[in-house]
Amino acid sequence: MIKYIGSKRVLVPHIVRAVSAFPESARVLDLFSGTSRVARGLKQSGRYVIANDHLAYAATLARCYVQADAERWREEAACLIAELAEAAPAPGYFTKAFCEDARYFQPHNGARVDAIREKIAGLVLPPELEAIALVSLMEAADRVDSTTGVQMAYLKQWASRAFNDLELRMPAVLPGPGESLCLEAVEAASQVEADVAYIDPPYNQHSYMGNYHVWESLVRWDKPATYGIANKRVQCRDYKSDFNSKRRIRQGLESVIDAVRCPHLVVSFNNEGHLERHEMVGLLERRGHVGVVAVDFKRYVGAQIGIYSPNGKKVGQVSHLRNKEYLFVVSARRSCVESVCEAIEASIEEEALASQRRKGKKNGHEPERRAQR
Repeated sequence: MIKYIGSKRVLVPHIVRAVSAFPESARVLDLFSGTSRVARGLKQSGRYVIANDHLAYAATLARCYVQADAERWREEAACLIAELAEAAPAPGYFTKAFCEDARYFQPHNGARVDAIREKIAGLVLPPELEAIALVSLMEAADRVDSTTGVQMAYLKQWASRAFNDLELRMPAVLPGPGESLCLEAVEAASQVEADVAYIDPPYNQHSYMGNYHVWESLVRWDKPATYGIANKRVQCRDYKSDFNSKRRIRQGLESVIDAVRCPHLVVSFNNEGHLERHEMVGLLERRGHVGVVAVDFKRYVGAQIGIYSPNGKKVGQVSHLRNKEYLFVVSARRSCVESVCEAIEASIEEEALASQRRKGKKNGHEPERRAQR
């Protein structure tokens, strides 16, 4: 899967364990699916998952990893990807915008992206098959990019991987049904009924459209005008989300929490977010009893590298290298909340012990005892 700030890669087993501990969990709604790591993990556990995200690239990832059934599409998709891999390089919009005007990719890889994307655009494909092809291309480009994992900037010096040749691979599509939606969160929350909702909203001022504008433009293929050193699509300049605003995030979360049509919730939120832990508990208590488990983990690699000016000069010091991710558990039944929190803690402890055996030390993902209801 693509590199992604806020990815729940290390938390997926604990989230799946949490969802499994609810008395009803056959049908799960992921309201902010992002890369679909969590949604895919839940589908892999045998659940019917509805993955929603309002951004085109994220909805495409969900269509590939959640909606597409490998038993139906794997063979046809493999043939299509092999055919796309034969497309001759043809520099176009992508090469100009992201290899010449900006330096996210080497031009020889940009020319291949252009050729493959134009070929996909020229075909009339079922939504699932198109999504698998686009994800194959997105992930191939991600493997040869020159960033720290976000597209707010590119590296001053080329990353070594950027010199590799772009290579299409078959995404790890799962068997079984699922759904992908491309709606605003409150709209999806009000339309979909499920047993459990997993809610992982943006938590600070940086929008995911701005962080991953290259993927948004690649999937939409609308070839927009761009601006700034990062060459972002102009839509990023005017795009505003309640979840990226310290002033409006409470209202945005209240709307989603009130609209969601699921008896049980698991909510992820970061300690760097616009709301404090006690504020999140206060918002969620309107839906029932609330339990919290905090997980300690490393910040994303860009924060570990440091803060630099556009000309590459280091201009600031990183304040901290570790964060906490809070997992809030919400249900009308206190006993249910207790058992789910205990399942999360047990999962984290088991992973810490397994990591200690593998590496001879703990990996920093220790549970903090839940402190609020």
